[in-house]
Amino acid sequence: MNFESENLEFKSRITDEIYKEIIAEQIRNMIKQSDGDNFEEMRSSEQELTFEAAAAAFNRYHVEFGAEKYRALGLTQKNSSVFTNLACLISDQCEHTTKVAVFSDEDNTSFLDSKEFEGSVFRQLDDTYSYLMLCNKRKVCFKGLERVELPDYPDEAVREALLNSLVHRDYGFSGSIIININSREMEFISIGGLLPGLSAEDIRAGISQPRNKHLAEIFHRLRLIESYGTGIRRIYKLYESCVEQPRIEVTSNTFRLILPNMNAVPKFKVETQNTSLNPQMEKILDYIKRNGSITDEETGKLIEVKRTRIYVITKEMRDLGLIESVGRGPAKKYVLKKQ
Repeated sequence: MNFESENLEFKSRITDEIYKEIIAEQIRNMIKQSDGDNFEEMRSSEQELTFEAAAAAFNRYHVEFGAEKYRALGLTQKNSSVFTNLACLISDQCEHTTKVAVFSDEDNTSFLDSKEFEGSVFRQLDDTYSYLMLCNKRKVCFKGLERVELPDYPDEAVREALLNSLVHRDYGFSGSIIININSREMEFISIGGLLPGLSAEDIRAGISQPRNKHLAEIFHRLRLIESYGTGIRRIYKLYESCVEQPRIEVTSNTFRLILPNMNAVPKFKVETQNTSLNPQMEKILDYIKRNGSITDEETGKLIEVKRTRIYVITKEMRDLGLIESVGRGPAKKYVLKKQ
């Protein structure tokens, strides 16, 4: 066999493997959509489980926990003592992790520090939140004689974003939750997109359908979460006075929630009385405040104009120092001008 035929055989084998992976994923998604995702109720591959972190969490929040509660919580399968995947998630042997990376640049290419947190989801919650609070710098200012500390990110917003990542990610995949931090924003990336029928706009409005129903019920029982959907609404409420708003970006396999650094965003609000602004500009600015950025395509749909007019309006806004462009070509988008 010559080199060319060997190369063709190798490419064919790789193509077949990729094709099989795609088909397997399609079948998995079809099952989830028709029968629901029962990952929590399935038998855990690990049966030698301990629950020290879980017991400590239940005790801290004054909720009873013990072997007699396993079945009611969904930690064992019906009519047996076999541990479920849900039990594995809250156990000390949980195989999923949370990774945090701190970067020195806004493109997230130069590491300053990184951590990986493992163990029970309760331990990951505590350890990750503690580390994020170390990364949440405080800016000091004075109101009269009073010393005031302004955090880069509202503590409660960080807490809600972390809880959302832990409770709603797709644990059917082995990847980790990723949290990226730079001087501009804190980004939470969860494995698994939205459940069928939901959109990013639905999530912003507080509509929620829990992927991990039993895990969400446990967190609700411990009063770590109030009810489905309120966490995202609370985050936006905490940012209501901020020029730049949190952003939600969804793909078929990921859910991204981005919190802007409140001490790094522009410190001005554009007043509607400003005679330099027309209604189209105000619409564009409002959109950027809500979503963090806007593309030419989104601008055209928003204000119902064609490409030439888009260029004229965005150039005027750049000249006024209201926005700036980031990227080139199809990837180009407009963001608020840094002050």
